[in-house]
Amino acid sequence: MKKALKDLLHWSKSTHQQLPWRLNRTLYTTLVSEIMLQQTTVGTVLQHYPRFLALFPDLKTLALATDDEIQIAWKGLGYYRRARNLKNAAVIILEKHQGIIPENLEDLLAIKGIGPYTAGALLSIGLDQKALAIDANLERVISRLFTIENPKGPLLHKEIQKRFEQGELFPKVASYRDLNEALMDLGRVYCQARKAHCLACPMRESCLAAKESEPTRYPVSVEKKQDKHELELLRVVVKKSGKVLGYRKSEKEWLSNQIEMPTFIIETTDKTLKQYPLLQQKIPYSLKELPVFKTGITKYTIVNRILEIDYKDYQKYFAVDEREFKFFDLNENLATSAAKTLQRCQ
Repeated sequence: MKKALKDLLHWSKSTHQQLPWRLNRTLYTTLVSEIMLQQTTVGTVLQHYPRFLALFPDLKTLALATDDEIQIAWKGLGYYRRARNLKNAAVIILEKHQGIIPENLEDLLAIKGIGPYTAGALLSIGLDQKALAIDANLERVISRLFTIENPKGPLLHKEIQKRFEQGELFPKVASYRDLNEALMDLGRVYCQARKAHCLACPMRESCLAAKESEPTRYPVSVEKKQDKHELELLRVVVKKSGKVLGYRKSEKEWLSNQIEMPTFIIETTDKTLKQYPLLQQKIPYSLKELPVFKTGITKYTIVNRILEIDYKDYQKYFAVDEREFKFFDLNENLATSAAKTLQRCQ
């Protein structure tokens, strides 16, 4: 294990050290980058990280920014709840910790917006303390290296954390920052979810799963059946004086706090869906002849049909929704679906 780990650290340093969040590192840039990297590929984050830091170069600037400013800057990264978590954390750190990010686990976990993974990343990667930033990536890699049989999820996370704290995993490491980043690189490049490139892996001589010749058996999965649903929506575009009619989405809706245009459910296989009102009224338009584009979110495959009309016709045929509508500037925090709809109209 000692030689293989040395080879892993050398490979990681020589190949991936130039990632921008690994250069001129601070606790703040670690906080931003690690929240961005959750559920988002490195390639996507590389496109947005420099621009985001240029807009919000320090924690105070981020804490004082509006939610709309942050979400607009977050466009393209998806999973907008992470942007809200980042803002919440910045505000609390500014108000309760004088703008200084805490350097201990207890204080970090007490901050709204910082969970166990982000706390572990701040300690291990940001501060080079003895800690693991355990996400699905590290769960997969470590479960294969040590053939840990616990099913993936909380049980596996807990087992890895216990073994790490007891010194069973990586007992003598010079840099926990380098260790965490190397394991992340390994999971991204060689030890992937559906395929393990064992012949090229620097840890192949020490990996117990590789020796069993079935690395993808780990982590042990518990199959969860998730229903998939078809959803057909009508998106109504109403423009006036260079503005567009819309409403601000509530905390209970997808893409909360963003601007959505009048949207109605034409048809769906999910009869419990409450995101949009059903299109129940009769309208003098042939829906099947309208322009269309496809999107997806969570468990829904969405067909979006676009209807552009004037405000008078909107009031006549569609003004039955209880949401609070008004006209918004086109540069406001439009939901991605609304922005795509407007692009199709141009």
